[in-house]
Parts: sequence; C-alpha cells; structure tokens
Amino acid sequence: MNEDKTKKEDQNQDEQSNPSSLVQKIQQLGQSNVPQAPDSNIHVLSIIGQVEGHVQLPPQNKTTKYEHLLPQLIAIEQNNKIEGLVILLNTVGGDVEAGLALSEMIASISKPTVSIVLGGGHSIGVPIAVSTDYSFIVPTATMTIHPIRLTGLVIGVPQTFEYLDKMQDRVINFVTHHSNIKEEKFKELMFEKGNLTRDIGTNVVGADAVEYGLIDEVGGVTDAMKKINELINENKEKEGQVIQ
Repeated sequence: MNEDKTKKEDQNQDEQSNPSSLVQKIQQLGQSNVPQAPDSNIHVLSIIGQVEGHVQLPPQNKTTKYEHLLPQLIAIEQNNKIEGLVILLNTVGGDVEAGLALSEMIASISKPTVSIVLGGGHSIGVPIAVSTDYSFIVPTATMTIHPIRLTGLVIGVPQTFEYLDKMQDRVINFVTHHSNIKEEKFKELMFEKGNLTRDIGTNVVGADAVEYGLIDEVGGVTDAMKKINELINENKEKEGQVIQ
C-alpha cells in the first residue's frame, strides 16, 4: 500500500512539474490551437531581435544566436527534401562578424533563397537581407545604414581605426556585390549627416530601398512564396538540362 501511495505521489509531482502541451502552447503563444505548417519543400528561417555574436546578451533581450543558425543552414543544404529557403527578417542588427558569417552562409547555399524584410532590417541586417537570390521589403519596413561601431573599452591607437575601417569595407563590399546599389551611393547613405538624431547614417523606408537598388522588390509573403517557387522551378529546369 505504501509503495502504491509513493508511486501516485511521484506521478502527481511529475504532472505538476511537466505541464501539458496545451498549457505550454498557451504560455508560449497565447492560444491553444496553433496552425501547423504542412510538410513543404520550402524551409522558413526567421532572424529576429538582435543578432547575438561571441558575447551573450542579457536574458531580457530578444536575440537570434548565430551558433544556432549555422548548423541549420548546413542541414538545409544537405536535406534533399528542402528545395528553397525563405528568410524572414525583423532585426535591429548586432554582432558584425556573426552577421557577416550568416550572410556568407546564406549566399553560398546552392538552393534558391528569398528574403523578406518585415518591420526592420537594420545595421548588420542589411547584408543578411541582400545575401539571398532575391529580396523583398514590405512598404512600412525600414533599414538603417550607418558606419561600424565599437562598444566598451577601446584602445585609442591608429591600428584600432584601421581595423574598424577594414571591417567596414567588408560590409560595404558584401552589400554592393550582392545587391544593385553602387558603392558610392551606399557610402553616401552610410555617412549622411542630419538624417539620424544621434548618429550619422540613413534610415531607408520600403520603396526607397528598392529605388536605391538595395532590395529587389516591394512585397510581402505572397510575393516571396511566388518568387521562391519560380526560382525552384528554374533550378529544376537547369538541373534537367545538365543531366541531358
């Protein structure tokens, strides 16, 4: 009898410590019925909040950890069932090297890729947005283009400024090689005075990003899904021609 009681007590403790999936859905998403995405040949990857690099940010910060995304991108490349990748972007920027690492990974994927800038694709979010084969931006989204910044203790020697300049060149070269914007125009936007209240740079909104050649087209989810399917079909046709 005592053994049965202890077992029941253990079960009750387990139930209390491990909430049901229904409770978890309510806690995490605020609703009990969550629509499930069907099995698809298109993978959707979201980059939100701040791109976290080598330094862990405080727990209250909404972050995207680049060490989580790198293995996912490798898995997407290796998975034959996945034929296309859609990147959803709503980021304030973050670590420069982590952002460039993600950008280079996305740009080097052999499968068709499309990005959508939702809300914002600021700072290092700009290279990530242009790293795909085709990019979209919703009309109300913004992209802040500004020079590289360092936080914390900085050694005030010429080498520090040379290092910053080289890092900035890496960002400029990547953006200009993966979009239609000219280097002179991108630098002009980057060093613009009077556009931002406490900094130099430019806040580019929706259609302006397309006009400058930074983003390919103004559009949303429907446009992005149509485009990724077009690119997938083109990719299949090319592979078929090679096989013949």
